[in-house]
Amino acid sequence: MSSAADNLGFMVREVSAGGVVVKPSSGDWSVAVIEPQREAFVVTSPRKKTGQRLVMALPKGLVDPGEKPEQTALREVEEETGLEATPISKLADIKYVYVRTWGDNQRVFKIVSFYLLRYRAGKIDDIKPAMRIEVKRALWLPIEEAGAKLSYKGERDVVRRAIDYLKSHPEV
Repeated sequence: MSSAADNLGFMVREVSAGGVVVKPSSGDWSVAVIEPQREAFVVTSPRKKTGQRLVMALPKGLVDPGEKPEQTALREVEEETGLEATPISKLADIKYVYVRTWGDNQRVFKIVSFYLLRYRAGKIDDIKPAMRIEVKRALWLPIEEAGAKLSYKGERDVVRRAIDYLKSHPEV
């Protein structure tokens, strides 16, 4: 019997980068999040009931050839949220496997590098019409709420790292 690690050699690999964009807000911090543009999907609970689930995520995307992950994070943040930001620190690499639900249904091993970024300019959700294919909306959330409202565990963990970083670096 083979393990998931044995199968990684046969899996498609993707490298992405994204940002945790923060700005001061009412004595605390807000973070930019997106609601991806997709058909509402059905989630089955342990009791087999079905229901709609709102998906909230951090802005991220594939690293282009010749691009450094930090550059990708800044580009993706601007494309998906309308915001310009300044890098502060790398927060983490998250790794996971997913199955493409479009096209080939292949298993994909994905690494996403996340960076803590400070808001510099722009208006949230002021994105190009072509990006509406990917992003339904972008919004600010209080950083403490984002940790609970983000849909993916790895991204919730990254936001917790951002909170810890901000608490230990008051000069930010």
